[in-house]
Amino acid sequence: MATKVLVPRLGEGVDEVTVTKWLKQVGDSIKELEALLEVNTDKVDTEIPAPASGVILQIIAQEGQAMKVGELLAIIGAAGEKVSEVSDVSDAPKASKVESAALSESKGQKSEAKPETLDLRLSTISRSSTDLGFISPVVAKIAAEHGVNLSQVPGTGLNGRITKNDVLSYVEGYRLKVESQKLQPVTFQPSNLQPIAGDQLIKHTSMRKSIAHHMVESKRTSPHVLTVMEADLSRVSKHRAANKSAFEKDGVNLTFTAYFMTAIVAGLKAYPIANSSWSDEGLLVHKNINIGMAASLGEEGLIVPVIKGADNHSLLAMARSVNDLAVRARNKKLQPDEVKGGTFTLTNHGISGSLFAFPVINQPQCGILGIGAMQKRVVVIDDAIAIRPMVYMSFVFDHRILDGASADWFLAKVKETLENWT
Repeated sequence: MATKVLVPRLGEGVDEVTVTKWLKQVGDSIKELEALLEVNTDKVDTEIPAPASGVILQIIAQEGQAMKVGELLAIIGAAGEKVSEVSDVSDAPKASKVESAALSESKGQKSEAKPETLDLRLSTISRSSTDLGFISPVVAKIAAEHGVNLSQVPGTGLNGRITKNDVLSYVEGYRLKVESQKLQPVTFQPSNLQPIAGDQLIKHTSMRKSIAHHMVESKRTSPHVLTVMEADLSRVSKHRAANKSAFEKDGVNLTFTAYFMTAIVAGLKAYPIANSSWSDEGLLVHKNINIGMAASLGEEGLIVPVIKGADNHSLLAMARSVNDLAVRARNKKLQPDEVKGGTFTLTNHGISGSLFAFPVINQPQCGILGIGAMQKRVVVIDDAIAIRPMVYMSFVFDHRILDGASADWFLAKVKETLENWT
């Protein structure tokens, strides 16, 4: 009997994946749990195993195609079995008309779907009613009227409950997205850039496309403001020099990043508003402090693994987590859940020698802190000239949430923590 291969849920909040590589082709034999294909979600590559043994009868999703959780990827069956003998694949969840229209337009096809129609049918809900929690009659009515798939709506109510405003905001978000597409902004392709002989076109990877999308959307979403302070790392440097050997005995490399992460925790504890996200209903101040750590993957791009519950980490635990995530990020061993749920982000751009930066906020977070290269500079202390290891700290914040004063209070707390390290 043939078996359908569906897109599995790879983690909380992971609703879509991009097929990056098929490891088997039509006609190939495969064993149960053997790797069938690779997918990418939030810049994390994951192998999807075969749910059964057999022969690949049909491959539905093409490489580079985005697929929703529950959609059909391929069909596995017995050798010689005809695909037509398999029950109709139409029972797999379908993309909405809006999503289908977007896909058609991306392929240069004309779509007849009406932008104002949000046909996100309730029958395609991929989560059970238990997963969705309590749904009030008002919410259910609004969702039915607009054809909203409630499994795609993030809930901001108690215990993640979906509220009336959540559904209305979701509908409005789709409307604005569709309206913005009507503007048809000019896209500069190599064809209208007048290429010169010898120019080379490097195709975008799925990771580069993902980075580009998130960065553009972030700048469109929130007003970015930059504030900069300078920190003296004399005490941190002395502490690190005195404790580095002891940490190495525990198998941990004590990096400066661990100190920066710990100082951010102190700042977020002192000013919880910096550990929040904006919504039209109000500010969602996060109970947990989950700090993302931007990790460079060289020319491939970057990824932001998250240290969950960072406020519960000692310096040793923080350094161990930093080491582990950095190594697994470079080796592409991160899990989808490990790049989700961040409430604040650190980017240590000084590793490559940069002094200043204007990082882009990792939505829907309030801010991101950039740390420049540490340099010994001449400073004035108590009216005397001294040489100190200094760094510039660039804090980019969402001006809807923080004003200049509150942003500076947070950054000053980070500075104070680093400069008075004991």
